[in-house]
Amino acid sequence: MAEDLRLYFMSCGTLKTQVQFIKMNQGLGDPYEVPVPFFLITHPRGNVLYDGGNALEVAGDVDPHDHWGAVADAYEPVMTEDEFVVNQLQRLDVDPGSIRYVIQSHLHLDHSGAIGHFPNAEYIVQRRELQYAYTPDWFQRPAYIRSDFDRDVRWLFLDGEHDDLYDVFGDGTIRTLFTPGHAPGHTSLVVDLPESGTMMLTADACYTRDHYDEKALPGLVHSASDVARSTRKVHRTVDALEATVVTGHDPEEWPKFDKAPGYYS
Repeated sequence: MAEDLRLYFMSCGTLKTQVQFIKMNQGLGDPYEVPVPFFLITHPRGNVLYDGGNALEVAGDVDPHDHWGAVADAYEPVMTEDEFVVNQLQRLDVDPGSIRYVIQSHLHLDHSGAIGHFPNAEYIVQRRELQYAYTPDWFQRPAYIRSDFDRDVRWLFLDGEHDDLYDVFGDGTIRTLFTPGHAPGHTSLVVDLPESGTMMLTADACYTRDHYDEKALPGLVHSASDVARSTRKVHRTVDALEATVVTGHDPEEWPKFDKAPGYYS
């Protein structure tokens, strides 16, 4: 039923970083604090997560270097244990066992916190993303925390352009969009809601509106040319569907959206 389709905006805190790590070659040394979103979609045929934020291991009064290593010098998590994905869902009375799919935009450390914590879920990811996560190039290696994704879970693999606009439930409500660049197997998500309209969840295909408006590259890229092409692809999709753009880590845009327990339907 249409009333069962809801989109919840959630965040597992923030990352304290610097502008140049979000917007390449800009604001060198300037402090910048960004949200770390993830999303819950309730659907008549099962609940869906899009990303899971940070791992529990970096929450609370701990040294994040113990789990993340030196990358915590550039991205310092500000997160309580209550903000861990499982704990937030339980406060919404969402049983972890009710999650049918976890869709991974990619496998960087601030997106992979849900993996392995939802026993009945299939984990949807681009095949090339998981392959790359095990053997990344040196400049991407710190962003992949192997213990977060190297888990005994059921993977459902997408294969790039071949599976573009993969329809998760076959009814057009939740579709993936292949948007490589920031990571080689990055996936954005299109959610079609009966009342609120279409939401374009870009994740890190567009960190901020500056990326969406083609004024900046992400501070971390796998391929700058793929970033540019994927941004254009997001634009075409947004224009065709008259969608609302939801960027991945924008401290100016994020407050404009309703957060759980509020929702879009």
